[in-house]
Order: sequence, then structure tokens, then C-alpha cells
Amino acid sequence: QVQLVESGGGLVQAGGSLKLSCAASGRTFSRNAMGWFRQAPGKEREFVAAINWSGDIYYADSVKGRFTISRDNAKTTVYLQMNSLKPEDTAVYYCAADLRVGGFPHIKEWEYDYWGQGTQVTVSS
Repeated sequence: QVQLVESGGGLVQAGGSLKLSCAASGRTFSRNAMGWFRQAPGKEREFVAAINWSGDIYYADSVKGRFTISRDNAKTTVYLQMNSLKPEDTAVYYCAADLRVGGFPHIKEWEYDYWGQGTQVTVSS
């Protein structure tokens, strides 16, 4: 079992920044790939970014150059630094744990095994 708790969401003006955190517990964290997804109102959940245990990183085109995913294995926490935020970034952001071996990156929801409860990010224009 893996428990994931996101934090750091909030309301920010366009062009601003937020840093999301996802604290993991329950099993070995350092060997898991981790991902961030988001879901805007009326839309399907979409992939944002992923990082594997060795630090390989992959981003969705929509956030490339603006968002940065990172992890601290000692703190069993994964982060999402979001800069130059746009109103279209408004969504509930979820972190997820990927227990599969190989095939990084995984960008489909079904490829992730555990999910957090989500944190709301609202970007005003």
C-alpha cells in the first residue's frame, strides 16, 4: 500500500507560481516512478509530468518549460514547481505512484497504481 497526500494548491494570478508537494508513505518510495496529473472541470484527467527513481523526467507539451518535477527520496516527497501559470492550468492536481517496472514514462491513468486526493489550483486572469 502507498498513501499519497498532496498540498500546496491555491489561488494565483496568471504569470504567478505555485509549488505542489506530494508526501508518500507506506512502502519503498525511492524505487517508484511518480507522476502528476490534472483534471479541469468538464475535462478528462490528463498527464502533466513524471519522474522515475533514477531522475529521468518527462513532461506534457502543455507544461514543458514552465513546470518542473522533482523528488526527494529522503523525504519521500515529489514536487511540482509551476511557473508562468495560465488560466488554462486551473485544475485539480493529483500525484500518483507507478509501481510498474520499466517502460518509463507512463502517461496513462491506468498505468498508475495509487493516487492522492488532489489539490485545487486556480489561476485567475
